[in-house]
Amino acid sequence: MAQSVVASGRTVSDRLSLAAISTHFINGGDPERDIEFRVQRLRDERSFANRRVDAVQGELLLSSALVSYLKDSPGLEHAVKPPTVADPETLPSIDEHLVGYEETVPMFVAALKPIEWRYDNDPAWVLKAKSERLEHNRVWMKTHAALPDDPVLHSAALVYSSDTTVLDSIITTHGLSWGYDRIFAATINHSVWFHRPLRFDDWVLYATESPVASAGRGMGAGRYFDREGALLASTIQEGIIKYFPGRS
Repeated sequence: MAQSVVASGRTVSDRLSLAAISTHFINGGDPERDIEFRVQRLRDERSFANRRVDAVQGELLLSSALVSYLKDSPGLEHAVKPPTVADPETLPSIDEHLVGYEETVPMFVAALKPIEWRYDNDPAWVLKAKSERLEHNRVWMKTHAALPDDPVLHSAALVYSSDTTVLDSIITTHGLSWGYDRIFAATINHSVWFHRPLRFDDWVLYATESPVASAGRGMGAGRYFDREGALLASTIQEGIIKYFPGRS
């Protein structure tokens, strides 16, 4: 999805800002093979543009994204306020949260971590160990290294990060955790709306919750705030969530 942002962004005038991307995930792919991103120009005007980006391996369609761009203009201004959280510098790193849980969540220990996370609350596996539930997650995020000034890259980094923790509130609402409980999860679709220019090599707060889980599916909703409390972007992700109680 982040690569789709980059691919479409290279075809649009820099006077237009990324407004939204909505992606449907259709087939699983092979991580050992290259992915081709095919950009279709749907419309180009002075004040807006639309693109479709298909990610394919051979002729297998992996995902299809609709991307919209708009020229920024003055208008009404309001936004929800950010939740009250601690400063990111005062919070433990994700690696500190993983100490003692290496055998419980080995997939998180071994995963590449280009994005730095700082949980304001305990992550799912710590909540589970404490027999606690939580209906939201609050995580500070930024890239480990500085990014170029190119706004396309900052938007792509945010989109890349937006898959992280967004579905966690589904399972933490029920006192469950990855690693401890047998859970199958797969993203069906994911959308991001951009409200303001942003930098993702400085701390932003990703505040997520789950408004609903039903019929084997769950929805996660998130908002990104900068350190001054400005709302930068909003996200919605729907996933298939299957829980197999009594098995671990």
